[in-house]
Amino acid sequence: MKKYAIIYCFIFFLALAITPGCIDYFYSDDGSTTYVSHPTEISYKIRYGYLISCTGSGEYNIIYDCDIPDTLNGNIIFYEALGANYKDKTIATFNPVKSWNFTSSENTDYELGISASINSESYLIGDLTGADALTIQQIQLQYPEYVKDYTNVQSNETTTFIDPFDEDIVYNTTKILNNLETTNAFIVAKELFKWLKQVTSYQIHLGENIVQPATLTLSEKTGDCDDLSFLYISLVRAAGIPARFIRGFLIEENTAVPHAWAEIFVGGPYGWAPVECAGTAEKVETEVYQNFAIETADHLRLFTDDGSNESLIASLSGLYYVVFSSEREIDAESFVEISDYQVLSSKELEIDELEQRYYQ
Repeated sequence: MKKYAIIYCFIFFLALAITPGCIDYFYSDDGSTTYVSHPTEISYKIRYGYLISCTGSGEYNIIYDCDIPDTLNGNIIFYEALGANYKDKTIATFNPVKSWNFTSSENTDYELGISASINSESYLIGDLTGADALTIQQIQLQYPEYVKDYTNVQSNETTTFIDPFDEDIVYNTTKILNNLETTNAFIVAKELFKWLKQVTSYQIHLGENIVQPATLTLSEKTGDCDDLSFLYISLVRAAGIPARFIRGFLIEENTAVPHAWAEIFVGGPYGWAPVECAGTAEKVETEVYQNFAIETADHLRLFTDDGSNESLIASLSGLYYVVFSSEREIDAESFVEISDYQVLSSKELEIDELEQRYYQ
């Protein structure tokens, strides 16, 4: 059986795409910061999946679960499956998919995947002080199911990728907690995010389709979007705050880049707050303003973690096939296409002297 994984961050320009048009800023006399205008509402069409060519002779079996798209703030106007004979099912609790599992001996080409029309808007938590978030203790009392599901280790068959019990991760998290005068979950998670951005840098794995465990990312101090997200989730979970990963695409006008980011549960009116861990701004302050508790319109969700090992394994999986004859040849290639991309609204991101953040 040969395995393909479509969700890896290996495209070089991702480092530029994380914060498109936002890096430049200016300070005003009243202490506020305003970033240059960037798209805050977009619409587009997307097609993604696999192109499969079957030649030679003999039977083969193809298995593929294709995630259905979602947005945190916006609408999936329309979607449909590419290819026939699929079933609808749900994997890892939250994730509806179009599922193919068939055996054939035909020499033919298949296009399996999803076609969708999307309208997406940026989402942010405006109050960076976290005044309405819960404390860690309140979350543990009021949401024990989230604590149970989202504060443990997550592994596949061979590797522990998220590890809130690792000695070094616990040490660094505890050190940060001891320097704070609050257990407000929003503030604790923000301080852990600052620490992540101070000690690590974004770096792709050239020529390697791998995902690093959090412990290796902490040791190497570099990683791609998966690696940095897994390390950040491990740090937040070590503090007792529920955290999970999200996988999807980062949308550009003519392409979509496979991507991963994090969510933290801070409670109150906010619930789950998105965190972009793979930003490349030079200043930590800029990273907080642009990437903490914010999800820009160019993020398209495909998969939401449910905290289980099965969820981790499913998120790293793509197309499977097995051939039953040495004369059978299968060629499979993933694809993603963007069309009809439109910027519906562009706004400036402003942070005032009271740490209130909004678009204008």
